[in-house]
Amino acid sequence: MHSEKIERFLNTNKTAAQGGGQDRISSQHDKGKLTARERIDLLLDEGSFTEIDALTTHHYHEFDMQKKKFFGDGVIIGYGTINGRQIYIYAYDFTVLGGTLSQMGAKKITKLMDHAIRNGCPIVSIMDSGGARIQEGILSLDGFADIFYHNELASGVVPQITASIGPSAGGAVYSPAMTDFVIMVNKAGTMFVTGPDVVKTVLGEEVSFDELGGAMTHGTKSGVAHFVVQNEYECMDYIKKLLSYLPQNNSQEPPIVTTDDDPNRLDHNIINIIPENPLQPYDMKEIIHSFVDNHEFFEIHELFAANIVVGFGRLNGKTVGIVANQPLQLAGALDIDSSNKAARFIRFCDCYNIPIITLVDTPGYMPGTSQEHNGIIRHGSKLLFSYCEATVPKITLVIGKAYGGAYIAMASKYLRTDINYAWPTAKIAVLGAEAAVKIMNRKELAKAKDAEALKKELIDNFTEKFENPYVAASHGSIDTVIDPAETRPMLIKALEMLSNKREKQYPRKHGNINL
Repeated sequence: MHSEKIERFLNTNKTAAQGGGQDRISSQHDKGKLTARERIDLLLDEGSFTEIDALTTHHYHEFDMQKKKFFGDGVIIGYGTINGRQIYIYAYDFTVLGGTLSQMGAKKITKLMDHAIRNGCPIVSIMDSGGARIQEGILSLDGFADIFYHNELASGVVPQITASIGPSAGGAVYSPAMTDFVIMVNKAGTMFVTGPDVVKTVLGEEVSFDELGGAMTHGTKSGVAHFVVQNEYECMDYIKKLLSYLPQNNSQEPPIVTTDDDPNRLDHNIINIIPENPLQPYDMKEIIHSFVDNHEFFEIHELFAANIVVGFGRLNGKTVGIVANQPLQLAGALDIDSSNKAARFIRFCDCYNIPIITLVDTPGYMPGTSQEHNGIIRHGSKLLFSYCEATVPKITLVIGKAYGGAYIAMASKYLRTDINYAWPTAKIAVLGAEAAVKIMNRKELAKAKDAEALKKELIDNFTEKFENPYVAASHGSIDTVIDPAETRPMLIKALEMLSNKREKQYPRKHGNINL
């Protein structure tokens, strides 16, 4: 009698492991894609995955659905470890009814998210889904709503990472957008609210799946994708690397990594990265690489709004978030997209106890009717709000230009920044010297016999009186003007000094950031 029950148990579990069956598994492989279980095994430490709800099925009978029951019901959930750290994971199973979301599939996912929130562990989701299961109607739509609600519950409590390795359409795209990081596989992952057929019918536009919502579209234009990778294997490597910089949850500090990079290491060549001509661009990432541990910088959102650089590095083994203007793009000016990109990254760092280092070289906010009409004031204010809101240690280093509103926005002293450094090359003022002289001395220059000589004299005077970092230092807006060669040790000393920072907040439900 017992043997029959054990045999049934074994057969049931074997069937469940096959998902939609061998034919559909083969079809997935023929497309060059791994199955949901293969993806989970690829990401997690070997043998560490424990599945939950493997025998779940839907309970819907319309449209002959009683003949289309599969164990797992389109999504595989469970927990395991990545480099020894516990995470929770769910992966849509495209072999089961195209990975569509059912009522029971949603219940599985939200059950898993509840576990992750209670136990304080990151959540990884792998998208490969046809969206809502049409046959279940409102039950599927309500299931998506419940997932979104749990995304919000988990936000700022545990890190949430999405891997887009297949289609996501309609409501299915909003859960990834509510997570902290989205990794899309090029030529495989797609996300769009309405597909090409609907776009053609409603608007008469011809567009391919990839052009409408492919990885490069979301990596370069919409900013939905933080990373674009070339295959599933690279995708899993990115998830592992990303998690290595992050804590398990908001009550823990990020992991400390042993490093052999001397915290007192000097770099006498770092100053030479900046050209003598202030109009000539340079790559800010060279400066970042020069001072972080082992010259390793993990950039986020590399393809989107490249006029600002954000990402993770380590200083003496401790994770830091870095925000930096990029003179190679738009001369480092701030615009709508860069403000959104930086603000979201700053708020993530603040959620998870990651100190923020800001490197400044910007001529200002981007001018023009396009920026003004599309809301640079509204979007630019997000950068101000996020810096003001952040209570983690904040250190700013002004390297070059820091003019006007952009000087203020890039973590200036009175946005509650803890330490503000400057290099001797810093230029801090309401306007650059030449622009200021043109405005303030317009009449004098118009009457002058030798306007060019007078202009040069006035510019030199303005630079001496207003633009150099020693003026800002005399007012305490800059704490110290530092030797560029000592950038690494000075940042590390400041981080150590701020390691026990505590900041009391006024009681409130939440602030009202200008979305």
